[in-house]
Amino acid sequence: MSKRIAKKASGRTKTAALKSRKDIIGDYEDGLLVSSKGYTVADAVRNWLEFGLSGRGSATVDKCTILANKHIIPSLGARKLVDLTADDVDRWLADKAKDLSTRTLRELRSILVRAVSRAQARDKVKRNVVLLCEIPKGREGRPSKSLTLEQAEAVLKASESTALHAYVVLSLLLGARTEELRALTWSHVDLDGTLPSIMVWRSVRESGDTKTRKSRRTPAMPKRCVEALKLHRERQDVARKAAKAWQDNDLVFTSKLGTELDAHNVRRSFRAVLKKAGLNEKEWTPQEMRHSFVSLLSESGIPLENISRLVGHRDTSVTETVYRKQLRPMLPEGTEAMDQLFPDRCCMITT
Repeated sequence: MSKRIAKKASGRTKTAALKSRKDIIGDYEDGLLVSSKGYTVADAVRNWLEFGLSGRGSATVDKCTILANKHIIPSLGARKLVDLTADDVDRWLADKAKDLSTRTLRELRSILVRAVSRAQARDKVKRNVVLLCEIPKGREGRPSKSLTLEQAEAVLKASESTALHAYVVLSLLLGARTEELRALTWSHVDLDGTLPSIMVWRSVRESGDTKTRKSRRTPAMPKRCVEALKLHRERQDVARKAAKAWQDNDLVFTSKLGTELDAHNVRRSFRAVLKKAGLNEKEWTPQEMRHSFVSLLSESGIPLENISRLVGHRDTSVTETVYRKQLRPMLPEGTEAMDQLFPDRCCMITT
């Protein structure tokens, strides 16, 4: 004979108690663990942070951990996961929308969806109510800007005596992403060919790949980029000889010991250049040199389709509002225009 299922439940009325007992028996028959009744949203999120981010980059793990600990766990963490409703999540997102951008709200919802889905797969909860919730419109983020031609010239001039000079020139005259330039190697730079170029085939992402398939490209370089890189190579040779323990990684842009630059290094050095150029360093980011590249080429009459290819965008819609293992043909468009906008200027090594 099969063993009779005996479950206890309570409620304010007899009807409520019977319904509660029916739900408990239903959960039991569905395979839900009895212990899941005390399983909280915080338990689900922490479990996902510990085991659900395998293979992700350290930057991604850090970002998700910060978002979860700052926004999700303090607000929803104490709720029992089986009691979490779509209305709870809707109210939480609406409250967060008062202070956070739509992009951050999207990331928060994604973390919660993944955490609850993991718990659902382990029979901690019947369904994922977060999937029923839409992302509200958050606060407007700081709009990106682009440098005028005069401001761009001032930034280029201010960078000339700094270690960031070639970095600034390539960002502004080629529109390369900061993550692509930080991963650029000398083996991917052609300074002596008939049409000098760089191979934008890598980035500092965990996989080493560029952001999208079309991001992998080989743009030709304006003369000013060629001269800046030649000067940069000479300066790097001097630094290599002076360093006691140089790490040779073939990287174009490095620290004083030859190691890879991180985003903080770049931002700090870039702010110093901006200040020297007479601009408010708090109002600009290195990424906006890429926006400036797009804007300046557009103002020069270069078709949007060509600009989109040069910056490695999927289509022109991304370029209008800038990206794997695909070898792109060499792209000469834009070089002539940039040579006209920023004529070659002789740069001397300062000692």
